[in-house]
Amino acid sequence: MEQENQAAEAATAENAAWQRVQLARHPKRPHSLDYIQRLFTDFLELHGDRAFGDDAAIVAGLGFFEGRPVTIVGQQKGRDTRQKLLRNFGMPKPEGYRKALRLMQLAAKFRRPIVTFLDTPGAYPGIDAEERGQAEAIAVNLREMARLGVPIIAIVIGEGGSGGALALGVGNRVYMLENAIYSVISPESCAAIIWRDAGKAELAAAALRLTSEDLIQLGIVDSAIPEPGEGAHTDHDAAAELLRQTLRSALAELSRLSPQQLIEDRYEKFRRMGNFFSEGGA
Repeated sequence: MEQENQAAEAATAENAAWQRVQLARHPKRPHSLDYIQRLFTDFLELHGDRAFGDDAAIVAGLGFFEGRPVTIVGQQKGRDTRQKLLRNFGMPKPEGYRKALRLMQLAAKFRRPIVTFLDTPGAYPGIDAEERGQAEAIAVNLREMARLGVPIIAIVIGEGGSGGALALGVGNRVYMLENAIYSVISPESCAAIIWRDAGKAELAAAALRLTSEDLIQLGIVDSAIPEPGEGAHTDHDAAAELLRQTLRSALAELSRLSPQQLIEDRYEKFRRMGNFFSEGGA
């Protein structure tokens, strides 16, 4: 009987995690530009990395949040076929990450808070991206974001996939929408590696602990932002208003800290992540 109960609980966990994956990928789920339109005024998009070109998979620019100047960087998937191709299905290339870093460094220079929206299945793995230094671009973003003396607020709004998402995720505060996911790898890829069967993605989703509840418990995410109705896709305006409340509170809290305190706060936050073990000596 006990074994049957455990099996039932495991099946329920697998189903719940997989449902979150489906909601995070919902075709009508609001993307970065949907939130930017509703949350910020006078948004001015800037383009290019000043080295190679522009990457439409990352939208970045300047705007105002309730009268306060901020810098916004978001990953954009696109909705119809033409937009998906233009945005490369939300998979940034090196020039996208370098564009993001250029704007974040500009924000630090003028003491503007940074807001990032994470929504990507992962960084683009194509040969051309590797030739232009994809891994190096991500690594430099991680290092430089840790050093910026301005508030950084990262929000996972949909699919937070691997280093492609983390490259914009080194924040003083990291939030997730209720039905978003954040993981080192997609469930399908994980299943293909572990079980040699991508069809076991539902099982992998539960094992990856990629939901907001799991990640709050693990100390990766600060809190979850509730979504309206059955998910953010049902009401974009309501979803944006719920996000606005969290963003307002976080900016008010972080604005009290000095540049050095912000850097130290971010450093300590990420140092606390992970599991550590020590062996006892004989």
